[in-house]
Amino acid sequence: MKIRTGFDITFESVQPTPMILMLNVHPSRVPDLVTPETITFDPPVPVHRYTDGFDNICTRIVAPTGRLTISTDFIIADSGLPDPAEVFATQADVQDLPEETLVYLLGSRYCDTDRLASLAWTLFGQTPPGWARVQAIVDYVHARIRFDYQRADATRTAHDGHEQQVGVCRDFAHLAIALCRCMNVPARYCTGYLGDIGIAPVRDPMDFSAWFEVYLSGRWHTFDARHNQPRIGRIPMARGRDATDCALTTGFGTQQLVQFDVHTDAID
Repeated sequence: MKIRTGFDITFESVQPTPMILMLNVHPSRVPDLVTPETITFDPPVPVHRYTDGFDNICTRIVAPTGRLTISTDFIIADSGLPDPAEVFATQADVQDLPEETLVYLLGSRYCDTDRLASLAWTLFGQTPPGWARVQAIVDYVHARIRFDYQRADATRTAHDGHEQQVGVCRDFAHLAIALCRCMNVPARYCTGYLGDIGIAPVRDPMDFSAWFEVYLSGRWHTFDARHNQPRIGRIPMARGRDATDCALTTGFGTQQLVQFDVHTDAID
């Protein structure tokens, strides 16, 4: 299948403001692009792109005083299949994990494992290691947190989300990641496009989405604690330890977001 996706985002800055953007499709999906993914800036600004330590494509700009609109619209190919479920995937002992996965066992800015370790072992210590343990964590987080766009909080950690029992998709992901890490399962944060494909229409406006991946049986597997069901058409943009590493826009100055429109639709 093919998916048409993109966005129009406008910031207003009170002075020239340096920014880092992670608005490109992740390199792992670049081969699936059917049309070029060209990000435009109105007014035009100088652009410098680089790849960060997590293999995300980053863009450096200086937003001018006043309004800057960032846009893209492109088509990408997708299998059209839901997230695969490999229920027999196994969990490796820590000493047998590849070195590049070890960073995803550690606490991070939003995944405060030190505050959740005791709870995690109490809740999941008796679950079978591997896929079943991760699914038990996802089931718990899905039931624990109530989704509410109006309660978004950029400072909320995984432990905060557990105690407050409310949040947005990033809070579901952070809590699930932290609990997985407490149980010695490498887990990393993912953000990108996720359209309402193959599901009943959703009333909420389209947005970027957050989910997570765990390392089992020698590779990474997708889980989604907010939706807790396999979904079609995920298009990752950034991966990292948590939302700190995957902020789609970061401004180093005073700015106001004045427009935010995302579209992700299956097409013939």
